[in-house]
Amino acid sequence: MRSADIRRTFLDYFTERGHTPVPSSPLIPDDPTLLLTIAGMNQFKSHFLGESTPPAPRLTSVQKCVRTNDIANVGRTTRHATFFEMLGNFSFGDYFKADAIAYAWEVLTRHYQLDPDRLWITVFTDDDEAVDLWRRIGVPDSRIQRLGMADNYWSTGVPGPSGPSSELCYDRGPAFGVEGGPAVDDERYVELWNLVFMQHRRGEGGVKRDFPILGDLPSRNIDTGLGLDRLAAILQDVETVCQTDLLAPTLALVQELAGRPYPGRDGSPESVSFQVVTEHARTTAFLIADGVLPGNEGRGYVLRRIMRRAVRHARALGIEEPVLGAVTGSVIANLGAAWPELVTQRGLIEAVTAHEEEAFGGTLRQGGRLLDAAIGRARETNSGRLSGETAFELHDTYGFPIDLTVEAAQAAGLDVDRDRYATLLDEQRRRARDGGRDLGTAARHRTQTYRDLLTRHGRTDFVGYTDLHAETELLAVLRDGRPVDSAGEGDQVELVLRRSPFYPESGGQVGDGGRVRTADGGLVEITDTRYGLDGLHLHHGRVGSGEVRPGERVAAEVDGERRAATERSHSATHVLHAMLRRVLGPHARQQGSLVAPGRLRFDFAHFAPVDETALDTIGRLVDDYLLADPEVRVWQASRAEAEAAGATAFFGDRYGDQVRIVDIGDASRELCGGTHVGHGTQAGPVRILGESSVGAGVRRVEALTGQDALRYADTERRLLAEVGRLVGARPDDLLGTLANRLDALGAAEAALRRYRRTELDSIVDTLLQQRREVGSGWLVSALRDDLTPAELRTVASGVLDRSPAGTPTVVVLATADDDRAQFVAGLDRTLLDRGGRPGDLLTEPARLIGGGAGGTGNLANAGGRRADRVGEALSRAEAAAAELLTRHPG
Repeated sequence: MRSADIRRTFLDYFTERGHTPVPSSPLIPDDPTLLLTIAGMNQFKSHFLGESTPPAPRLTSVQKCVRTNDIANVGRTTRHATFFEMLGNFSFGDYFKADAIAYAWEVLTRHYQLDPDRLWITVFTDDDEAVDLWRRIGVPDSRIQRLGMADNYWSTGVPGPSGPSSELCYDRGPAFGVEGGPAVDDERYVELWNLVFMQHRRGEGGVKRDFPILGDLPSRNIDTGLGLDRLAAILQDVETVCQTDLLAPTLALVQELAGRPYPGRDGSPESVSFQVVTEHARTTAFLIADGVLPGNEGRGYVLRRIMRRAVRHARALGIEEPVLGAVTGSVIANLGAAWPELVTQRGLIEAVTAHEEEAFGGTLRQGGRLLDAAIGRARETNSGRLSGETAFELHDTYGFPIDLTVEAAQAAGLDVDRDRYATLLDEQRRRARDGGRDLGTAARHRTQTYRDLLTRHGRTDFVGYTDLHAETELLAVLRDGRPVDSAGEGDQVELVLRRSPFYPESGGQVGDGGRVRTADGGLVEITDTRYGLDGLHLHHGRVGSGEVRPGERVAAEVDGERRAATERSHSATHVLHAMLRRVLGPHARQQGSLVAPGRLRFDFAHFAPVDETALDTIGRLVDDYLLADPEVRVWQASRAEAEAAGATAFFGDRYGDQVRIVDIGDASRELCGGTHVGHGTQAGPVRILGESSVGAGVRRVEALTGQDALRYADTERRLLAEVGRLVGARPDDLLGTLANRLDALGAAEAALRRYRRTELDSIVDTLLQQRREVGSGWLVSALRDDLTPAELRTVASGVLDRSPAGTPTVVVLATADDDRAQFVAGLDRTLLDRGGRPGDLLTEPARLIGGGAGGTGNLANAGGRRADRVGEALSRAEAAAAELLTRHPG
């Protein structure tokens, strides 16, 4: 059974049993506690917690997932992958254990026709109910194993919904391991399907254990996950997930590039490398298609690590040419029909992989040099091993895996201090873990407060699309994240309103400001509006006068001018996005934005600077389009209908099952929850200020809109007029006049430099004539207030260059002004070859002038702020120079 048939069979089965199919959510989750989507339940988290209502009580999906906690096992086992598709069925307060168990058994044994005698079951240690249900299905006690919290209690690893689980595992036979069931060998008895009885809310603590269960969820729910890759491997009778039809074409390409066949599941480094390159190619393609770009932190670091790991293993297979573009292209060709975003984002995937692999080539070379130098030092000292510090630096700074370092060391006859390496790695992980825990604890406490408010009062009724004023009830007043009975003048507060006209920051658009007034004269100046949780708006501000108390009737008023200026920027942002894609290509997708009153910042995917010509073209297209006064139309549809109509999602925005679409004429159609102008001309002119890089493959355009753009143009006009006045030219003649003036200035500066070089040559001659003979060598020293620090070096080099070959020569020069003293010391080649170091001459002088000394080659520098001691310091330098010449006579 091919993977497409496995997906279709699963969805058809559950659809026929009353489950509503829902599309996969992106790999970037709408959940601040998660970097990436790791399970099918992630998009339903708020439903499980009772914070939102699901579109139906029964749902089913095929969800894209990425997990890297087991990345080291990829290629070393038959079943591990960083990207996988999770087939799931979900119940929200509808059916529970009995039906979930019956469904899973029927799907596997009747529809996928797995041998029931090869299915084993694991249950949570004290879940007698689940054990009894499996017995009724017909599973004998000998194939039911009870396991503890680490194996059969599921959560996302952070506070939230959780519950005991029951897993269905398949016995792949003695060729895959020893007898004894899943508790003994999880490679032979491979987990296929996890049934989670989602009924608890977990607190803070470890991922698998050591966390408290805070209580029951509002209802008992079902969350299941059937791994497509693992099931396909069994149904297609192949050893590893890399040999299924999901990855087999990519594995074939890797064999072609390597010029040799995949050796099979033999545990060799070669076998592992074939599988890592194959599997990581798929993860790379899907992450980039969903908007993740390589970076040094967060999900960007996850992608970069996966890409670099693939490249390293490709090099281990002898593939020296760029490989990521080819293997991700194979993934697109094979899986693009099932996942069309791969095809849509082909250009972006190609550009990102090429750029990152080229950049990593330099990193590999740098790391290789460090490794070679460390091996050389170890040989010289006969230590017999590389230090753990070196191994850790190679891993942490250059991305070298420990096994690559060990392999290179062994080839050189050396060992690696792996214990010290492991200690350093554990310390780094602990610091990261502790830092994240410290930062996250306060945020989680605050989030719990918001969750309690949402449960008590319900969602904020946002009326700001149509109204800028609202009479409403003040539901809660928070100070320092905690509810209070009242707040007075000067207090910084967060307000929760029943109805609110204030737009909360979302999708790049900044939150509204304004005022909230009470009947008895209390006034809060609102400076920002944000989401506390999805559906709960928090109005941040300062009490300007009087007092505010929960339960009062208040008047909420949005700052209309600020809102209008923000709307102009937001509509301009949509049009700018469209024109960037028109000029640069469809890969120029939004990666982030800031929409503020009178200005915007827009980040997009692109891998080269946008030249001035293209930027001017984009700016002209934006203004021309807005000047044509396209209508701004807002409409609503289901997510599927919106995507079918060609609407694109803005990065970072919040979307539900019903989405809001904003059309600006026929060039821009975006899913967007923000506020906009009614017609294009209302956005006013857009003035692009420039573009820059904000990371690998991400560019940024900044622009002004509306009145801010006009004011900027007025400022430029005034500056132009002032420059014209200064140079005595009309605006039309200004460029030519400036060019002539600059040419004349350049010629004068060149002449001045030539004259100064002649002066410096004369100073060198003078100093050589003033030299002192010390032993059979020369000492040239002087305090020159007519030289700059840079000229000191030039003159010192000139003295050394004109000294007779073979005559030991030392030069020490100083200059000083009211604020600082500077020294330069230099040695000729004779003294350098005898072990002399110019920096040694300046150690004591540097201390006297309150500074430090340094330098490379035959010259050293020193500087300090005790200019009053420059004479004494020069005497010390001369004494050190004389001692050196005496010690090393000619």
